[in-house]
Parts: sequence; C-alpha cells; structure tokens
Amino acid sequence: MSKNLLIVESPAKAKTIEKYLGKDFKVKSSFGHIRDLDKGDKGINIEKDFEPKYVVSPDKRKVVKELKDAAKKVSEVWLATDEDREGEAISWHLCKVLGLDESQTKRIVFREITKPAIQKAVENPRLIDLNLVSAQQARRILDRLVGFELSETLWRKIKGKLSAGRVQSVAVKLIVEKEREIQKFEATPYFKVTALFQVDNGKGKMVELKAELKNRLETEGEARDFLEKCKGAIFNIKDISTKPLRRNPAPPFTTSTLQQEASRKLYFSVSRTMQVAQRLYEQGLITYMRTDSTSLSEMAIATIAKEIKSEYGDKYSKPRRFKSKSSNAQEAHEAIRPTYADRRSAGADRDQQRLYDLIWKRTVASQMSSAELEKTTVDIGISTIPGTTLEATGEVMKFDGFLKLYIESTDDDEQEEAKGILPPLKVGQELNLETLQAVQKFTRPPARYTEASLVKKLEELGIGRPSTYAPTITKIMEKDRGYVTKESREGVERAYQILTLKEDSISTESKTEITGSTSNRLYASDLGMLVTDFLDEHFGDIMNYKFTADIEEKLDEIASGEDDWRKMVGDFYGPFHEAIEETRENASRARGTRVLGEDPDSGHSVLVQMTRYGPAAQIGTKEEVGEEGKPRFANLRPGQSMETITFNEVMDLFKLPKEVGEYKGWTLEVNNGRYGPYVKYDGKFASLPKGMDPLEVTLEQAIEVVEQKEKEIAPIGSYKGEPITKGKGRFGPFLKYKDLYVNVPKKFDFDNITEAECHELIAAKIEKEANRYIKIWEDEKIAIENGRWGPFFRVKRKAVKIPKKDDKKMTAEELKELSLEDVKKLINEVDPTVLNSKKKKAKK
Repeated sequence: MSKNLLIVESPAKAKTIEKYLGKDFKVKSSFGHIRDLDKGDKGINIEKDFEPKYVVSPDKRKVVKELKDAAKKVSEVWLATDEDREGEAISWHLCKVLGLDESQTKRIVFREITKPAIQKAVENPRLIDLNLVSAQQARRILDRLVGFELSETLWRKIKGKLSAGRVQSVAVKLIVEKEREIQKFEATPYFKVTALFQVDNGKGKMVELKAELKNRLETEGEARDFLEKCKGAIFNIKDISTKPLRRNPAPPFTTSTLQQEASRKLYFSVSRTMQVAQRLYEQGLITYMRTDSTSLSEMAIATIAKEIKSEYGDKYSKPRRFKSKSSNAQEAHEAIRPTYADRRSAGADRDQQRLYDLIWKRTVASQMSSAELEKTTVDIGISTIPGTTLEATGEVMKFDGFLKLYIESTDDDEQEEAKGILPPLKVGQELNLETLQAVQKFTRPPARYTEASLVKKLEELGIGRPSTYAPTITKIMEKDRGYVTKESREGVERAYQILTLKEDSISTESKTEITGSTSNRLYASDLGMLVTDFLDEHFGDIMNYKFTADIEEKLDEIASGEDDWRKMVGDFYGPFHEAIEETRENASRARGTRVLGEDPDSGHSVLVQMTRYGPAAQIGTKEEVGEEGKPRFANLRPGQSMETITFNEVMDLFKLPKEVGEYKGWTLEVNNGRYGPYVKYDGKFASLPKGMDPLEVTLEQAIEVVEQKEKEIAPIGSYKGEPITKGKGRFGPFLKYKDLYVNVPKKFDFDNITEAECHELIAAKIEKEANRYIKIWEDEKIAIENGRWGPFFRVKRKAVKIPKKDDKKMTAEELKELSLEDVKKLINEVDPTVLNSKKKKAKK
C-alpha cells in the first residue's frame, strides 16, 4: 500500500505523475476547485470584515469523499496543484476540507511534468504560500461583490438577466469604444502614384521595375496634374543606396503571446488555445502555460542550442536570455516551451500537434541567429518635375537565420508587400516608362478587435493576468449576455478611379472594390453599448482602465505580502457600495432612446430604443397613442445599430411584413425575424438567401425560395405510415418524424441517407424518449428525467441537479415516489430562483 497521497488538479496530470513517483505515492485529482463562495447572500459576511463563506460544490462532494477516504489510508498527504494563485488557493481549500494542517502539509511545485522536475520537487517541498491564497481570495471576493451588486443594479435600471463584472465590463468597454471610433470615422480619398519601367535583367530579358511616389496626392485634380507634367519626361536613376538590415527573433511564448499567435496562425479562439495547452502540459509535453515570463532555464537554453547545431549548423545557434517585462508574484517564472527540445512533434490529436509545433518553432527560433538582409533604395528623377523622385526598393536575404524556422504574424488586415530583388541598375541609367498610374485609395478606419488583439490590449493596459484573459473573453461573448459577438461580415461595394499615363496619353477608368468586410472580429451590440454607457456614467472608477490596472497591482502587492487583503477589499468596497445605493435611488431607467423624426401618416414620433426583447424601432409613444391606441414596433435587421440607423431605414422596417402574392393557394409573406429575413407560407418559414433584400423581393423570387424549401423538407420516406423529412438546424442535420427531431451523427452520409438508416435512428430515438422520464407533471412543466450523468429535475427548459439524500444519490425508485410538492421543495433547495421567477411571471 502507498505511504503517500499526492493531490493534483487534473486526472490527466495524475496519470502522468504517478508513472514517475513509483509505488510509494498514490496520485489523485481534485478536478479543479473543490469549493467556492456560497451563492446565498453573496457568500460574504461584509459586517465581519468580509469573511467568506465557502461551501463544497455539489458536483465535488463525491470527489471530496474519495479524497478523504484516500487520505485516511496513507501516512502523509502532499499537495501538487498548479503554481499560480488559483493553484495555491486549491491547495489551501484542500487543507481546510480534508482537515490537513496547512503549517505542516507539504506543497510541491513544478513548471514541467517530467521525471527530473517531479523528483526535484518532491526533494524540495515547501508550505502553502498564504500570501498567494490571500491574493486569490481578494480577487474572488471583489469579483463576487462587484458582479452581484452591479448586476442587480442593471436588472432594475435596464432589463432583467443582465450581468456585469469588474474586469469583463472594462473589456466590453474597449470593444464599445472601438465600435464608436469606427462609426465616427469618415474615409478620406487620396491617390497613390506607381510607375512601371521595363529594365534589362542583365541576361537579355526585360523585367518590370516598380517605383512609387513617396507622398500622397490628395485630389483627382492633383493626380491628373502630376500625370500631365510627366508627359514626355525622361526618367533616370539619381541615386542607389544600400544598407544592411537585421531582424531578431521574437521571445518565447507567454500566455498572452501564445493566445495571440495561435489565433493568427491556427485560427484558434483564446479558450481553445488554453484548453489544448492544458492537455499538452498535463501530458508532460510543454511547461506550465499560465505565465508572463519570457525567460528560459539555463538547461533549456543549452539543450535547444544543441538541437539547433545538430539540425541547422553552428552558425544558426545564438543563445539568448530574454528579460521579462513583468515580475509579479502570481505566475510561474519561465516561458512556455517544449519540455524536451529534441521532441520535434507531439500531441494526441490534430489540435495538440499543431499547437505543439507552434510552441516548438517559436522556442527554438528564439535561440537562433538574427536574419541578415540588405535593403536597396533607388531614387528615380523626373526631368519635367525637378526635385521630385520616385522610389524603388528591394531586399536581398544574406543569411536567413531564425527565418529558416519561424516568422511572427501580426493582426494587421493588410500585410506589408514583400520586397523582391531588384534587377541590375546604375546611377544615371535612363529608364523606359511602361505606365504611370494614379490609383484612388481611401484612408482605413481602425480595425475591430480580434480575440488575439483584445488580449494584447488588455495586457498593455495591465488589466487582468495570464490566468484571466481566456475566461474574461469567453465571458463577454456568452450569448446570454448579448454584449459582444464574434462575426464575419460582408463588405459593401465602393467605386474608385484609376488615372493611367501611357505613351503620353492619360486615360481614366472607374472600378469597384469591396470594403469593410471582416473575418472573426468582435462587435459590440446595442445592449453592450447601452450597459457600458450606464456603467461609465454611474461607476466611473470601475470602468476606468487605470483604476482596474491599479487593482491588479494591489493584488500583486497582497501576493508578495506587502498589503492586507481585508483592508484592500474594504478600501474598495466602501465607495463602490455608496455609488451602488446612489444609482439605485436616483438614476433614471436607461433605454438608449433616439428620436429620429415624425411618422408622416400619424404624426407620431419615430424612435429606436432598448426593449425587454432587445433593440427595436417604434412609431408612437404611450402618451401619443393614448389608452386606446398601441405603439407599433419592428425589430432591427441583422447588422443595424440603434446608434447609426437612419429615419428612412427605420421607416423601411415598417414596410414589413408584406404580401408579395399567392402560390398554390398559399399567401406568400416576406418579413424579418430574429434569424434574418424569410418568406412565410402555409405556416412554414423559408429563409431568404444571403444578400437578398426583403423589401425588394418579387413574387418570382419568393416562389423560388419556397420551392427550394419544399424540396428540402419533402418526405424522404415513411415510418409506420408517417412521413420522414430532413433538414439542417443550429445543431446540425436532423430527421423529423411526427413531433420528434432526431440528430443525424456524422458517420451517416446525410445527403444520401437511406430509409433503412432513418428507421434505425428513429427507433433508437423513440426508445430513448420512452426511457427519458422517470416522472412528469405536464401542467406544471416539471419532470424528473434520466440524463447522461444520471437523473435530474427539468423545469421548462432548465435542468436542475437532484440533491443527495443522506449523502447518497437517490435511486430511480425513490424518485418515482416523490410528490410534486416534494420535487418543488428539493428544487428550491438547489436554486430558489428557478420556481420563484416562474411565479413572478404568472403574477405579472
């Protein structure tokens, strides 16, 4: 039997470590945090100096019991949770719950899961760092106080089910401010002049030499005037200069830079990057992935140098020691790197392999020689415009260095044009002009944030820490919040002019381009803007970037033992709570109302504002229409904003729904819905294709849409005399039989699915549904259902965990015996809001 119990955070990590420690150690997992603040009354006793009340999470009771049982069977318990504040707090909570003496219990830390690192950690245990625990507690308590009190204020002053947070609301503000920058931006046209010359390449072949006028020309008139002056001009080379360039490799990855580069190169979301990195770390393939350090250990530098010399040669090796910008006490103190530099590829699946490859290349490249280039600049004179020159540039790679392995990406929408090698040229050489073009360009608005560039901005402002970037971004993009969406939008067509001088003749050509298209960018919604404005007006400190960064610094001071967490929380909470009470008492309800004009038919106000169902256009206020009348409402179309929509665009919304004619006895009606424009017919809905304007839809187009829909939903067979149809929904392809929707797994060829396969899927679904309910009260819309992880209560669409009875799960037989009142009582024990919200709605 093992003498020692070592507790880690994840089961995957437990498996890897147990292999290294041998029979004297049993390694078990806590599966993350085992307890959290109680949900009742914020879980904090403010009067008792912010005393937290922690409870074991319902889903961790079984884990805690197993850990307690395991602890009784060994002579010593060791704690090996992650080396950051969250990990330190988990170890502290384990001590409290398992009854361990925190002044005696051994705590080990390591930055990589390798045999030498684990054995070294066991040889050098320490105690729990209570300063790190205090910093984590302070953050958790602050976030709970701010989140609860701000959210409750938003419910009263804007609409229900809204939420806010100390860091999340500031992150939303960044996106809102960017949105407004873009809305205010006005594109300014200008002209860029480019010349193409035909030059001998020294081998008897003519090649193109491209040169540009360095300054912009502001108007078409200036551009035309410049081309006129160039008629009959002689172009010759005035000067050729060369200078060496050196490009240095980027440092190894921190959490932030890994998230940014994985977003740019692999198109991973921030949360996906961290999940994959966690798996790699747990398998012992990379070092700890939550860090803001760029330094590498001396051993790592030596092994990487050996690998570079072996793979590329001595001249490619250049050991570098990067200094970290931050030295706070929260994070591990080494960059993210492969645990073994000679392991060129690793990972259990495609995502892990790709992320490992990125980390390996970045780490190894950071220890490689600089790239050496030579830049050549050629100034070309224009005989008819003395003092004005065109410039041609080229680059020659003298030594590729780290570029042989890795090139860092950027967030810019337009990458800089690569400069090629110039043909042989000499000063005084006369050049043969092929064409001289002035192309109209437009200034570009600021780029919207991607997940990666938002992480970069948060880091620049000092908001959050490596462990908080991913949860923050995930939180603000939750659909339930409705503040921020990640979207790809199509651009709009824009005309531009091209003036061309060729053979002393100027021609004008008009072309079009698509502008404003985006891919996976973050957009602030009308609700996000309204909530941000409200919080900015009434809680200036909370929404102030510097104030939020200062809080992070104070948490760092607590982590290093320089400040007391209760005092820091008290200093913050006093003024904050005063602002809460003042706002609840005196602030007006926020709707973001914009009056755009007057309806010509009724004379009533035309406006947009936030309603309980979201942003909407409205004709007539309650005062204008009186008790007998009713204001008219219309939903905004996808992509429209309350801040930018015009009077005419709003009036167009009220032209819908519109009837376009009849087909097969069905009235065809075009309208706009939550998921975009559609044609309604015979009680069915057919979405309009992308780009089709619902206001311009003809009868012929509507019939085409309906026919396509009918083709899609036509029966593909029958089951027990009832038709089977198929379709594609939000969750993928499905079959429909009576009122049943049956998901079609990927292993089936959906486009060519056979009737026999349909029967198999439907029969399985019917059997599953028959076993779904243990007991059901249809009138109350309450049920006891069988789920994947065991039985649970269902209240309408909400799933509620079934509490244990005498610390044991209730059996199906026991659940069958429960009355409706028993079930309601148990639901209230778990979450009092589920049934209460229902009662309030009924009363209303």
